[in-house]
Amino acid sequence: MPPAHLRVTDQDREHVVEHVQAAYAEGRFDKLEFDERLERAMTARTHGDLMPIMSELYGTRSVPRLAPPAPLAGKETPPESNERLGASAAHLLALLGFPIIGPLIMLLTGGKTSPYIRRHAMEALNFHLTVTGATFLLPFTVIGIVLLPVIWVAAIVLSIVGGVAALSETAFRYPLTVRLIK
Repeated sequence: MPPAHLRVTDQDREHVVEHVQAAYAEGRFDKLEFDERLERAMTARTHGDLMPIMSELYGTRSVPRLAPPAPLAGKETPPESNERLGASAAHLLALLGFPIIGPLIMLLTGGKTSPYIRRHAMEALNFHLTVTGATFLLPFTVIGIVLLPVIWVAAIVLSIVGGVAALSETAFRYPLTVRLIK
């Protein structure tokens, strides 16, 4: 237990509020008592202000541990095997002759339910749009004609690397990609 004169953090206050809410949910006190304890917990400045609230709830017993907090909204849960497979398909469907349609289908189907599939499908779609645009624009220059086969080989290799990266749960970004779709 920290000394009573130390200032509390927001996390300390939230911890006490969780205990007050749990006790209220158990029916250990009424709404008026709940509001009063909640007010005291939220305005506490030192641990000495929070200790009476906890001793009112638990007396001299040790404070029980609450269930671990739910994952934060900004944190993403690890992808499941079907999500990894869908994200990999977004990259590898280009090798089967669907360079834009494949990632777009994965984006519109699996991307609605899985942020992991959405991120990989979006990356694959932007890359293949960039390669398609380069395929149409580069033949207007002499150096473009020479670079075109190199770009196609690089697109095949990078699609394979992206598919493997999606299966192994690693982040992957295609180089030299114009990200038209966000």
